[in-house]
Amino acid sequence: MIRQHHSILEFKQGRYFKFALLLCVAAIVAYGWYEPLTQYLNFPMAYPKPYGGTWLGYILGTVAAALILWLMLLGIRKRNYRSSVGSVQGWTSAHVYLGTSLIILATLHCAFEFGWNIHTLAYALMIFVIGSGFFGVFAYLRYPENMTANLAGETLETMLLKVADLERKCKKIALDLPDEVNVLLMNAIDRSAKRSALGGSLWRQMAGVDRNHPMRVARDKLLKMGAKFTGDQVMMQEQLISEMTRIITITDRVRTDLKFRALMQIWLYFHVPLSFALLAALVAHIISVFYFW
Repeated sequence: MIRQHHSILEFKQGRYFKFALLLCVAAIVAYGWYEPLTQYLNFPMAYPKPYGGTWLGYILGTVAAALILWLMLLGIRKRNYRSSVGSVQGWTSAHVYLGTSLIILATLHCAFEFGWNIHTLAYALMIFVIGSGFFGVFAYLRYPENMTANLAGETLETMLLKVADLERKCKKIALDLPDEVNVLLMNAIDRSAKRSALGGSLWRQMAGVDRNHPMRVARDKLLKMGAKFTGDQVMMQEQLISEMTRIITITDRVRTDLKFRALMQIWLYFHVPLSFALLAALVAHIISVFYFW
């Protein structure tokens, strides 16, 4: 029997979704049923809701802090191939759902009270980390399928080899056309290589299809030269335009693939640093609570 592939969101029939949901429901119920102990101890000030300094606030804060520390271990688990402590897919599924549950736990921990302080900074960083994580989940669930459809069974290597073969074919065809066409084609090929038209910086890769690709510009110029050709040159021009168009089509597919790959990586440039910033703010939050209060 062939085992069906399930995404991280469906791992073990949504085991960690159910656990995270149960955790959130328990926190909401406890928050709703909370009664401050101060009213039974005849303290002059009774707190009507379980803010962070109450027994429930401490419990919710401790659970949230423990979850944050555990969630940051995913990077270590992914690199520890010999570990037998659960599968990477299971850890990732738990990472997604338990990370999302922090929104409920942390919000109830602070009792919906926010201000210009280190405590709200820690909360805001947590929201940013979770938000970047949502994009990461979307990217890893959506883009691989798009990449497969875009490549249509080919690989980047085979498509790049096709481009090289087509460029050689274009050079051969251009020999039977005026020198002006040869110069146009050679400049296009040269500029493509110098500009790294199939790669470039991360931001250029994220731009996807290059509308100013040198071969595209050269092809469009060649189309406007139709009146300059006569006899067999017209057929050679049409053949050259056809091959140049094939190069452009393959190049667009390659750049689309590079865009998907870049989008699947770029979120980590935000998610990981924000996670460490959250950890630092969390430590400052805990120290300030126990030292100054």
